[in-house]
Amino acid sequence: MDKRYEVYALADRHFYETPERVSAGTRDAEQLYETARRAVPEGWESARIGDWLALTPLGPDGAPVPGPAQGWKVHASATRANAERIAALVWDYCVPRRIPFKFVPGPNLLHLRNTKYAARDSSGKFVTVYPADEEQLHVVLRELGKLLEGFEGPYILSDLRWHDGPLYVRYGAFARTFVVDERGSLVPAVLDGEGKRVPDRRAPSFQVPEWVTLPGFLEPHLAARNTTTVGGLPYRIEKALHFSNGGGVYAGTDTRDGRRVVLKEGRPHAGLAADGADAITRLEREKDALEQLAGTGVVPEVRDWFMLGDHRFLVMDFLEGRPLNSFFAERHPLLTPDPDPKAVAEYTAWAVRIHGAVERAVQEVHARGIAFNDLHVFNIMVGPDEESVSLLDFEAAAPISAQGRQVVAHPGFFAPPDRTGADVDRYALACLRLALFLPVTTLFVVDRGKAAHLADVIAREFPDVPREFLDEAVAEITRGAPAPAPSFVSPGDWPYSRDSMVKALLASATPERDDRLFPGDITQFSDGGGLGLAHGAAGVLYALDAVGAERYEEGERWLLARTAPPPTGTPLGLYDGLAGVAHVLDRLGHRRRALDLVERILQERWQNLSADLHGGLAGLGLVLGELAHTTGETELRDRAAEAADILVRRLTQPLPDTPRRRRAGLLRGASGPALFLLRQYERTGEPGLLAAAGVALRRDLECCVTHPGGSLEVDEGWRTLPYLGDGSAGIGMVLDDYLAQGGGPDGEMDRARAGILTAATSLFYVQPGLFQGRAGMILHLARTTAPGATRERLAEQIAGLGWFAMDYQGQLAFPGHQMMRLSMDLGTGTAGCLLALGAAHTAPGDPDTAHLPFLPPLGRPPQRGSAI
Repeated sequence: MDKRYEVYALADRHFYETPERVSAGTRDAEQLYETARRAVPEGWESARIGDWLALTPLGPDGAPVPGPAQGWKVHASATRANAERIAALVWDYCVPRRIPFKFVPGPNLLHLRNTKYAARDSSGKFVTVYPADEEQLHVVLRELGKLLEGFEGPYILSDLRWHDGPLYVRYGAFARTFVVDERGSLVPAVLDGEGKRVPDRRAPSFQVPEWVTLPGFLEPHLAARNTTTVGGLPYRIEKALHFSNGGGVYAGTDTRDGRRVVLKEGRPHAGLAADGADAITRLEREKDALEQLAGTGVVPEVRDWFMLGDHRFLVMDFLEGRPLNSFFAERHPLLTPDPDPKAVAEYTAWAVRIHGAVERAVQEVHARGIAFNDLHVFNIMVGPDEESVSLLDFEAAAPISAQGRQVVAHPGFFAPPDRTGADVDRYALACLRLALFLPVTTLFVVDRGKAAHLADVIAREFPDVPREFLDEAVAEITRGAPAPAPSFVSPGDWPYSRDSMVKALLASATPERDDRLFPGDITQFSDGGGLGLAHGAAGVLYALDAVGAERYEEGERWLLARTAPPPTGTPLGLYDGLAGVAHVLDRLGHRRRALDLVERILQERWQNLSADLHGGLAGLGLVLGELAHTTGETELRDRAAEAADILVRRLTQPLPDTPRRRRAGLLRGASGPALFLLRQYERTGEPGLLAAAGVALRRDLECCVTHPGGSLEVDEGWRTLPYLGDGSAGIGMVLDDYLAQGGGPDGEMDRARAGILTAATSLFYVQPGLFQGRAGMILHLARTTAPGATRERLAEQIAGLGWFAMDYQGQLAFPGHQMMRLSMDLGTGTAGCLLALGAAHTAPGDPDTAHLPFLPPLGRPPQRGSAI
């Protein structure tokens, strides 16, 4: 579970939304500090930038006073209780001195910055002050530090603390400049000692760039920072198990008796829960609950409780075993195309027994007067016997008598507001009944009515599950829920499903907004304003065009307006940025704008981009090659050839990592470069390009493993992936092209195709999306010519996509990544499902079949004799 998504699920009940918007895409209802409502001082300008309110002094000409592009900046942290006062003091200090500054303008935004799973590198930052030089920095720290003496705030992990107050310092960029980093991504930049742009490192630890000298007045503070260590503790910390904004969780050994222990850390004023409780308060709650539950045998025993610096630590027994969620990958019988009925029956019996054990453990907790309040598959430890269970993580626990609501929870088990006390745990136990068979209960965050549909699917796929076991769960989950939405068309009912999805996409559009046109993944809020192919407007417009929907001209005008010019810092690549937007605009007939965007890209240091398809040279090269082919422009032809030459040279260089540590797959692996080299080979006939494509594909296949059932998947070390974006299905799509172009025969690659086909025909995938879910399997099966890729297998996947179908305004839509909200984008949501279904419902070989960019149907004539 990616905890970043929870913050983006707070502002809108249907879609992921930037936290600064409270509702309906407006800020009108937003609660602001009184300081944020002050009139802008004469000679100053103010601007909202994300969740900041920035104030900048103006010169006599009305333009912002020039200042340094980088340097030492001052941050102030704050609590909910003192933030208003700190904002006023900083304003009153900086304005007369004409020092630019910014601050978080409202308590809701401040709370979100300090929640448990907020970004650790930006957590705690409430105010930023931009001194002109080191002399002014020292003055600001002394004078403002005096004014804020005695104020508390969360520790800012990325900065160096000034004395014991809420002020911190860090060296970094003041102005918004960007550079392509060593991984090929566009990131914020600073100038190094030689005047070269380099990444502005923003890690959750204080670092001084190697070309910068720490001012002498900060040296004592760095020395003080380094005095707090764990050396004097009677515990040897051996492994970090988990980090959050509230602190870490560590496995260790008690050096006094050799007992294995877990140390859980709480940071003051950080890791806030919904009720405002910080990590230390929640750790105290956990200690109290565990002590009350001592001797039950279903929770860890408390061993110690101590302070280190201003951090609290709770020491508990280490519980042997594994969390329940880790059993799905190896036990779940639907992770194969043809489940063995015996395996299904055995899993069913085990899952029902495990649920019974969890239910009994919860009853033990309730018998001691405690509501767990955070029951989910990650907090259930299954013992080495794989039958007994224990419960972990009691920081949200509370007395049943308090009848409190849930304040911290996994989204797939988050009880509705009307559940309090022990009813919170009963709701989670009901969700667990379904999650043990179909672990997709995060769908209930959008619509609890989905429980009845999932129960029917479970009853069909697991015939030995007692029906009352499911019916009781559905009754508990849907108790008090709104009436179910009217039934809508199923994904397989084409073309009616196409028309319904198109209506849902258009109904979700917000052309009045300038940050995004279609709601999608949270990535759209950080990659240039929701423009791109994977998560922005370009991807939805592409899908609509690919399936033959009527043109959405207002959406095209929106995209044209937002690229004249594009926002500063917009990435350059095919799926994340300007190259993909250019490709879509050209496809829609806006060639002049497409060429303008490509010209902007070529003004950057594009040769330093990563090799991959998502944001790197492979994707850019494909766009350059296509535009050169259609326009005949020599410059574009030469740049496409240059990109190909760079990639071929990189393929001859030694690999820096072991195969299992490299990225693999269509979007971020070597298959993307292979695709570009194949398209170049199509046009030029140069045999070296075909050979290089084969080298690239073999690199990705080296990163794959074959499971006992025959499924070939990308091995990431801690998980294996079958998916289209970063898994084996994407490799399979390019492999099909390679073999069709004459890059064989090769027994190893034929075996790989068979293993990938198995990976793409399992009965269960945890998400619906194109790049990380079932829609990608549909697209691959609709296109591949691998033996065994039957229409029956394709129909199974289309039916399985219906498991995730949701209602939006009476039309068919799909949830996005993490499934806590609907998504309309290409990479994670409804547009991607639309594209895949469009490919599946077209006759094989039809040249008008819907397809991903540069992956048209197999068997079409090569595009030779072009301008390239």
